[in-house]
Amino acid sequence: MNTFYKIFCRAFQGAFKLAIPLLPYRDPLVLRRTRELAGVLREKGIDSVLVVTDKSLVALGKLRPLCAALKGEGIRITVYDGTVPNPTVSNAEAARRLYIARGCKGIIGFGGGSSIDCAKAVGARIAKPRQQIAKMRGILKIHKRIPYLAAVPTTAGTGSEVTLATVITDDATHRKFPINDFPLIPRCAVLDAENTRTLPKSLTATTGMDAMTHAVEAYIGRSTTRSTRSDATRAVELISSNLGRAYDNGDDMAAREAMMEGSFLAGRAFSKSYVGYCHAVAHTLGGEYNVPHGLANAVLLPYVLRAYGSSAHKKLKALAIAAGVAEENTEPSVAAEAFISRLEQMNAGMEIPKKLGGIRREDIPRLARFAAKEANPLYPVPKLMSARELERFYYDVME
Repeated sequence: MNTFYKIFCRAFQGAFKLAIPLLPYRDPLVLRRTRELAGVLREKGIDSVLVVTDKSLVALGKLRPLCAALKGEGIRITVYDGTVPNPTVSNAEAARRLYIARGCKGIIGFGGGSSIDCAKAVGARIAKPRQQIAKMRGILKIHKRIPYLAAVPTTAGTGSEVTLATVITDDATHRKFPINDFPLIPRCAVLDAENTRTLPKSLTATTGMDAMTHAVEAYIGRSTTRSTRSDATRAVELISSNLGRAYDNGDDMAAREAMMEGSFLAGRAFSKSYVGYCHAVAHTLGGEYNVPHGLANAVLLPYVLRAYGSSAHKKLKALAIAAGVAEENTEPSVAAEAFISRLEQMNAGMEIPKKLGGIRREDIPRLARFAAKEANPLYPVPKLMSARELERFYYDVME
């Protein structure tokens, strides 16, 4: 990377780090039971809601307890179930039209990160009816309060229930882009582990490793705070100890609850301290080839961490200690490798592959440019890389 551009990136990141204490971060109200949400909405005077979800959750009957509780409080329900795994601009626009047509006053994102991300985009469009979603990409483009938004995650992974971010895919170009602004933080997050009980093993695995990636990238970046370091290390501890248990036995509710907590803490950490190149590359794979985000992160993370080299060793040692694979007297380089090996072992134990199919060699330079544009200068990574340097990760994971 050009030396002057490196200086610019670090200056940009440094300015954001200094601003963290001054920015309007907030935590959502946390509920532990889905049925409690109805009472909260009624107290807020919300008598009509749009539930943004997907067809599989509707077919499985996962919405029934929520709908029963809402109806019990006299709250009218409109369901948008068209969300796809990588939510699109057209998803958000269709849901927005439904919100307006039915006179809704609040939004509930019910599902994985895709449904919650789509719900956030709907809220942004309601707040700014004259601005297209594509114009909101980047940071601090919304400015206005969105309708009351509650998030009910059915996976323990994305952390979207606590973050200021949403990621949307442009239908025409297949490019994924993040939107980051404080109004997107949900007002309420329902961390009910019962909603994850029947989650398929493959989704338990990949969404869990998505949460791990959030915690790791938030911790090893250069914009951490005492609170984000605490959240990230605790998240790594919880995920390392409980993801395998939740994968092996979906009815292990203690493990499921620990994963919900770990995902929330990881989301809160990266919402302030940001992520890194793993996410930037994963977003391009999701947009171009529809690779599930958690799967892409899980596969990429060991490669990216090794590429950071000594710039990340000291911080990876702290995470290795949290994961129980290193001691205080372990050399940083040795501890870092032990932690990366632990991630690989977790992937292997949950049948997550080391490679991804479908990546076309001729696409790689273009995708790497998109990843670099997303990451630089915003993401405070341990080691800055250019688009050309990021190409290595696509080659690393392609079959």
